[in-house]
Amino acid sequence: MKILIAAASFASQISGLQRHAFNVVRCLLQLQEISAVHVVVAPWQRALVEDLDPDPRLTVHIADMEQTSLSRNVWYYRELPALAARVRADIVHLTFPMPVDGASFDCPTVVTLHDLYPYEIPQNFGFPKCIFNRLVLQQCLRNVDSIACVSEITDVLLRRYAPASTWRKATRIYNCVEPEPLCAMESPIPGWLGEPFLLCVAQHRRNKNIPLLLRTFDRLLQRKEIDRETKLVIIGISGPESRRIHRLVSDLRLGEQVHFLEGLSEPELQWCYGRCEALITPSITEGFGLPVAEALLAGCRVVCSDIPAFREVGGDHCCFVSLRGDAEEVLAEAIVTTLQQPSKAPISLPQFSSSLLASQYLGLYRGLIASAAMPHNARFSASLHAAAQGSRAEG
Repeated sequence: MKILIAAASFASQISGLQRHAFNVVRCLLQLQEISAVHVVVAPWQRALVEDLDPDPRLTVHIADMEQTSLSRNVWYYRELPALAARVRADIVHLTFPMPVDGASFDCPTVVTLHDLYPYEIPQNFGFPKCIFNRLVLQQCLRNVDSIACVSEITDVLLRRYAPASTWRKATRIYNCVEPEPLCAMESPIPGWLGEPFLLCVAQHRRNKNIPLLLRTFDRLLQRKEIDRETKLVIIGISGPESRRIHRLVSDLRLGEQVHFLEGLSEPELQWCYGRCEALITPSITEGFGLPVAEALLAGCRVVCSDIPAFREVGGDHCCFVSLRGDAEEVLAEAIVTTLQQPSKAPISLPQFSSSLLASQYLGLYRGLIASAAMPHNARFSASLHAAAQGSRAEG
């Protein structure tokens, strides 16, 4: 079986999208049934694929595109089908929604659905860009053959915002999250001299709620409820909220206390999880919650907002905070309480293991290939049967 993984995105630094894509590659290369994995990335992402383990079955393709939304969208719509035909792919797996010309593919297509942010929190994109993102999301979900939701809550939200003809194509396959075996020997935090620090792993977007964390951190320092030497380390690529975040840091005079990092390697990120006092994640909404899972695997104390994605990932291992009312005060109290607790031991999260997820991807791919090989009438009957099953389940 030959799989084409489409992973070209806007980011030149490692982000959640790239980490998901490369984890899918690692999962698939565990399987003997996979004869070839082709990964396509953007020209500005060449360095990111160097972290992939060498394998004779792995081929990297560099897409001929410019670093603009229009160029990426056009490439996905026009050029991806041609690349799939050249490598004779049995499955094309888009690692996030992009425009898809479904009729131009000779093989089944899958898309990973991470979230429904264009509907849940359009402020992430601004107006009118949020309208465009909704249209792209709708077009992609309508034209692919299957949708792999990264969590149960993403599947639930898909049913809320998409028609039945779309959500009936969905299945839940979690993100792959496993303990990182390597840890950096030196601090990735510039000038770090052993001071305690709180950690936040988040891109600079509205849903991450970083301004709330900054105001809460300032409150804790002002009230001397945490060590005055404590730092706040925020790891994540820049985004639409970056200007607002940096202005707030300046207004609160936290320039010496807050460090912004991006592009960290996995061992460097593991160093941060292992040394921090706690991971603080006050998101408004999430599709999965990768930092929460990684922190728990590393034995890190976690304070996070009480949202479905974090409940699904963290179980009863986190300090969950309802951000209603005086959110700063509630979050501050939760941080102080958590810091008074003993350090945690790493926990096991087998539901996110690469071996399990590899088998789930293989099952999905096999089903799509078998369905594509059916005569048209048989496929139509199978679709009717699936629709009937879905209707009975709803009833």
